[in-house]
Amino acid sequence: MTNSLTTPAAPGTVRPPIGLIFGSLLRADFTVLLRSGRTLVLNIVLPIFILFITNQHAAKGSAGSVLVSALFSIALAITYGLMASSLIGYSLSISRDREAGVFQRLRVTPAPTWAIMSSRLLVQIVLDIIMTVLVLIVGGVLHNLAFNLGAFLLLIAVSILGGAMFLAIAQAIVGLVRSAAVVNALGRVLYVVLLLLGLLGSSGILGATVKAISNWTPVGAMISLFGGVLDLSKWDWTDTTGLIATAGYIVIGAFIGIRWFRWESR
Repeated sequence: MTNSLTTPAAPGTVRPPIGLIFGSLLRADFTVLLRSGRTLVLNIVLPIFILFITNQHAAKGSAGSVLVSALFSIALAITYGLMASSLIGYSLSISRDREAGVFQRLRVTPAPTWAIMSSRLLVQIVLDIIMTVLVLIVGGVLHNLAFNLGAFLLLIAVSILGGAMFLAIAQAIVGLVRSAAVVNALGRVLYVVLLLLGLLGSSGILGATVKAISNWTPVGAMISLFGGVLDLSKWDWTDTTGLIATAGYIVIGAFIGIRWFRWESR
């Protein structure tokens, strides 16, 4: 079978408009994700569950400490959702589809390769935004917080940035590893390591050196950014390092994920 991406189209054939192709890919990818129970759990259920669990801790202490705990709880739930859906959900979905030959079949359609991957990434970003909005609404109700429109939009912007970062890391994983089983195991291990390093390191209980390092980890960077945008007047170097680290992970992850990605599992 001729690959239309690498060979000229046959005489007299016309490629469908790119808008029609991209729209069809988006509808198909949305349908697959919405029918996946794993997607619902990783993107929606677990972040909300974290809000209820951490709400018990935030309900104690002084007014100032309760506010800090509430904001940290919301930031943690969003970060958890972004990281889980990307490192576990997205990476496993891509690697399984690759092993099943889905990408090979898509490549012999008129769809450009960039449209195939962009559709997957865009669908994931949209789900991340939906999750963020739900967490902000539920978190606001649980902790009696009212976000103004500016803060609400800034938090969504940070969530999009964080989603892009974790997707870039996930793309790097599937670019370097072809086996779906190994991708699944690596994604789960990396998830636990990043979560523990980001949380324990930022708390300072592991020492000043580990705390400084944790500020540059994906989780530490996200926690810093969420806190920074809620009070821009107190933006400091820690928040700046979070922004720099996030941008760095996006660039490096995207480069590795694009440069070494293979459309077949062998």
